[in-house]
Amino acid sequence: MTDVPTLRAHYLHEKSLLLEAVRDSGASTRGVRTTLQNLSALSDDILRGLWAITGFTPSFALVAVGGFGRGELFPCSDIDVLMLLPDGVSPEADPALKARIEGFIGSCWDARLEIGSSVRTLDECLAESAKDVTVQTSLLESRLITGDPKLFNQFRKRLSDALDPRAFFVAKTLEMRQRHNKFENTPFSLEPNCKESPGGLRDLQTILWVAKAAKLGKTWDELVRSGIATPHEAKQLKRNEALLCLIRARLHLTAGRREDRLVFDLQTAVAESFGYTTVSDDDTGLPVRSSEALMRRYYWTAKAVSQLNQIVLLNIEERLNPSTHALRPINERFFEKAGMIEVASDDLYTRHPHAILETFLLYETAVGIHGLSARTLRALYNARGLMTAKFRSDPVNRATFLAILQAPSGITHALRLMNDTSVLGRYLWVFRRIVGQMQHDLFHVYTVDQHIMMVLRNMRRFFMAEHAHEYPACSQLGAGWDKPWILYVAALFHDIAKGRGGDHSDLGAREVRRFCTQHNIAAEDSQLIEFLVTEHLTMSRVAQKADLSDPDVIAAFAKRMGNERYLTALYLLTVADIRGTSPKVWNAWKGKLLEDLFRYTIRVLGGRAPDPDAEIEARKREALVMLALHAQPFESHKVLWETLDVGYFMRHDAADIAWHTRQLSRHIAKTPAALDGVDKAIVRARLSPVGEGLQVMVYTPDQPDLFARICGFFDQAGFSIVDAKVHTARNGYALDTFQVVTAMLPEHYRELTSMVENDLDMTLTRQGPLPPPSKGGRVSRRVKSFPIAPRVELRPDEKAQRWLLFISASDRAGLLYLVARVLAKHNLSVQLAKVSTLGERVEDSFLIQGPELQYNRNQIEIETELLQALAA
Repeated sequence: MTDVPTLRAHYLHEKSLLLEAVRDSGASTRGVRTTLQNLSALSDDILRGLWAITGFTPSFALVAVGGFGRGELFPCSDIDVLMLLPDGVSPEADPALKARIEGFIGSCWDARLEIGSSVRTLDECLAESAKDVTVQTSLLESRLITGDPKLFNQFRKRLSDALDPRAFFVAKTLEMRQRHNKFENTPFSLEPNCKESPGGLRDLQTILWVAKAAKLGKTWDELVRSGIATPHEAKQLKRNEALLCLIRARLHLTAGRREDRLVFDLQTAVAESFGYTTVSDDDTGLPVRSSEALMRRYYWTAKAVSQLNQIVLLNIEERLNPSTHALRPINERFFEKAGMIEVASDDLYTRHPHAILETFLLYETAVGIHGLSARTLRALYNARGLMTAKFRSDPVNRATFLAILQAPSGITHALRLMNDTSVLGRYLWVFRRIVGQMQHDLFHVYTVDQHIMMVLRNMRRFFMAEHAHEYPACSQLGAGWDKPWILYVAALFHDIAKGRGGDHSDLGAREVRRFCTQHNIAAEDSQLIEFLVTEHLTMSRVAQKADLSDPDVIAAFAKRMGNERYLTALYLLTVADIRGTSPKVWNAWKGKLLEDLFRYTIRVLGGRAPDPDAEIEARKREALVMLALHAQPFESHKVLWETLDVGYFMRHDAADIAWHTRQLSRHIAKTPAALDGVDKAIVRARLSPVGEGLQVMVYTPDQPDLFARICGFFDQAGFSIVDAKVHTARNGYALDTFQVVTAMLPEHYRELTSMVENDLDMTLTRQGPLPPPSKGGRVSRRVKSFPIAPRVELRPDEKAQRWLLFISASDRAGLLYLVARVLAKHNLSVQLAKVSTLGERVEDSFLIQGPELQYNRNQIEIETELLQALAA
């Protein structure tokens, strides 16, 4: 009998040799499955030795379950085992048996086997299996390692007798759908999980689980023999499975732990283990990173797995539930079968290539259709080679594709399905170039093609009544729009030239111009589509960086738009685009900025020349109405308003003016030069009226470092500033308003507002030196993986009276405070701050003034110090 130290030494030595083989295999997937099987077999040998050392009775059995039960083991995966006991045996009733089991588990860990163990009798296994489909699946893949074969065979037979293949199929497909929902139903996230994401290993395992339960086969070759898969499909399944296995094994080895996510900080190392290096793109000459090459290969593999998964599972479902639905003719080429489109013959697309795009038009327009049958999906999969340049230039196909975009419903689903089946990229060859293309920035979380699909979905929802509650202003504009398809084409092309070098907006405009010409789109519509692709970043840039209270800014933007139709279209595309980058990028404040810009520009385009005086009077009247509703004393606003100039009223809307007046008028009614004769701060906070976070007002004697001091407080307190309006009144007081957000739960807003009001008041009253920046400025993994060079631009405004400061950098906690400290050091006053966070990149703009800005040497010094602060 061998002892545990000897077994451990043998295990570690043999395992290291096997893992070395995985490391040294380069990009070749040949042999990876054999290595995983050898790792499993090695674990089997050690477990048998430990079982023998422990001295279990021959009537017990040690069973491999889960992935280990499949006979394959990844480098850092758990070794899942079941200690199977005969019915009537209980460790709780037998202390000696319990001690022996605990000793066996302990010896497994001593031998460096990372096991996951369960101890059950036959009856307990059946009971747990009936309650939980995950347990049922794990037991389905069981195999005997050592012990009583009779007990194991009895266990397998009872499990098989209790298994309902139809119910199991339904449970596993529902489980798969829920898992896909967790990953937003796309394999194309920038950090996918190669096991759990759509198109990952779990999708392949699901096929084999349900096939095994239905007794249709345990391997891909057996599925071919049972008619569930074709030989070509089985070949593709094996090839894609091998690549996913190799990626997962390399992830484990690179991370040194069980890690199934292709996170940014591992992608390059894994790619280099495949032999990928940074090379120049043949078409653009731009460098293609090693990680990009790996991820592109992964995405194409995951896409193929998703397609084949759908085809094979539909075939299994048809075998389990022989259709009693009659085939209803749709036309001479297609039938409807249980709500699915069924091709009339397997070679339909070969004989009639026009039917390829017709499939998706019928998917949109035929009543009662909700999918494509397995036969149709298989025919499409085999028809990919038919979509050549001749196919793309065929007038009938061009007319059909335009009809798909112009259909009254089903457009998003149809185009997603076209992309999933590789039809979209083969018809629009320019689209194929961005399928699976990563975006090396800090705010997109999807590949380019999936981002485009998200933007198209968002745009489509503006024209659907059931989604009107999401963005009422956009839905209202959509209701009055006559040709939604124009906006869908713009959404489809707005980022289509990403990754080519140069300005992707201009290159995309060239591509969409060609598309419009080829598809005979009217000149008027073509011009609008081209305008949208060219300008799709403009509205966001102006709204988030420019001073919207400046009539010249609005006038220049209105001139660029030209008319209300172009403005409305760009507004809808901009909202859809920002929302389609990442769930974290869009917020209510961005929505308000865009809506304000749209509203101000509409007035100018409607013939109303910017009239600051009229605008101010209108805001004052509206504010007075609001004050009256709050029973504010008559003319109590006058003393405060007399201290405020035109700039204040231009930069604040009526609601903010009324709120400020309610909070401040009673404090300065007697002595406008001081607050009740005492130089102290008044701080008020409330839930932000434009969405998440708080709105904070500060009224205090002005001082050069006030902005920095306030930013320092929010930095220390864990708040992020998303907007700041800074105003100095005629009486020497600063009236500043901040929009701040925090990770704290919104239900605690009363405690938050009290804390901000009290603590910020104390901070401003205490004076003293500026606090040091907080130590919480650690950058995220994404920032480490895709750092961006900080950029600072300082230039005079158009009137040469004040200065505009623009900064761009990777985001981190306390960044705004670092900027504010530099400005305070040089005695620069901030009059307006627009803080724009795009994922993990910030693009902030400030309106500043101060005597040091008059000298070129000082300007260079300020810019240098800002760059140092941003790069720290």
